[in-house]
Amino acid sequence: MRVYVPLTLSGLAEAHRTGQLGTGPLVAHAVTPALREWYLSDDIEELEYAALNRAALASLRLLAADAGAPRRRVVVAADVPDGAATADPDRGPDPAALGEVRVAGPLPLAKAASVHVDSADAEADVTAAAGALAAADGGDDDARFVVDGAEDHELLWYATQEIASLVEAAGD
Repeated sequence: MRVYVPLTLSGLAEAHRTGQLGTGPLVAHAVTPALREWYLSDDIEELEYAALNRAALASLRLLAADAGAPRRRVVVAADVPDGAATADPDRGPDPAALGEVRVAGPLPLAKAASVHVDSADAEADVTAAAGALAAADGGDDDARFVVDGAEDHELLWYATQEIASLVEAAGD
């Protein structure tokens, strides 16, 4: 099963240093029955793209909680054995939890298939979106528009061999 783990560049640097994503159960996103029902598609590529975007929103939430992290969303795509990722059936219908799964963790970074990161030109919109997230969650339409501005940026794809370069560039 492919899972999408939301991180920040600081979190990616830590994963690169330790060789693993997290220490305990990880929150990730995947193609779950609830996501399939919400997205109304049988195309697996479209569903995986939707799961990636849900993880990008979760990464934005991590940025909102960590003012010191570089303002770029990060998602690591990794393959885990079937059954290693489980969805909480009680949270399945919750729109905020669509596609959310728990991975028993820790997840070795060697299981990563790719890394997805915002480009530098997204930083201003991501910064604004992180600041507007709480108001958007509260129903503020103007704040929702700001959050959507970050979602307009496509995450760039990186091979796992490029993680060291990403981490090094983020440290500059």
